[in-house]
Amino acid sequence: MTAHDVEPGKVHPGKPVTVDRYTVGARINHWITAASLILLALSGLALFHPSLFFLSGLFGGGQFTRFIHPWIGIVLFFSFFGLFIRFWKANLWKREDGTWLARIRDVLANHEENVPEVGKYNAGQKFVFWAMSVLIVILISSGLVIWDQYFSAYTTVGQQRVALLIHAIAAVAIIGVWIIHAYSA
Repeated sequence: MTAHDVEPGKVHPGKPVTVDRYTVGARINHWITAASLILLALSGLALFHPSLFFLSGLFGGGQFTRFIHPWIGIVLFFSFFGLFIRFWKANLWKREDGTWLARIRDVLANHEENVPEVGKYNAGQKFVFWAMSVLIVILISSGLVIWDQYFSAYTTVGQQRVALLIHAIAAVAIIGVWIIHAYSA
């Protein structure tokens, strides 16, 4: 986790010329986070509604899905924490981000010549970073409250119900943010 993670990378001449935008460690960290999020979305949807229970077959059935889902959540939390430590400074809001956001129609119309130069990340990428940061904290916090196996003795049924509602809303939101991230990439 060095400054090199957010600075311009090494240029490799040739056909085509390539530039290392991220270190190998940052890329591995990203893909552990991405795989965890996808597995959590699939297992969480299986647990969310009976019509989606068929997704539990991807994990060996309902019991194992219920067992593995929170553990994958722990992996997601720590892997994203690694990304957060690497990239939070590069995702701080700057004046030109407001201008970039005001010209979002130009970005969507692929007229990026009309938008200001930004640092490593534009306002859209910063939104995804901070939305993921907040939503993952909400999901891990609410997830611990509803994790019956270890924490049911410390919470009331009412607290678990509220946490379950918050968890479901945050899960839908993070799936939406992930779709935006994947589409924009």
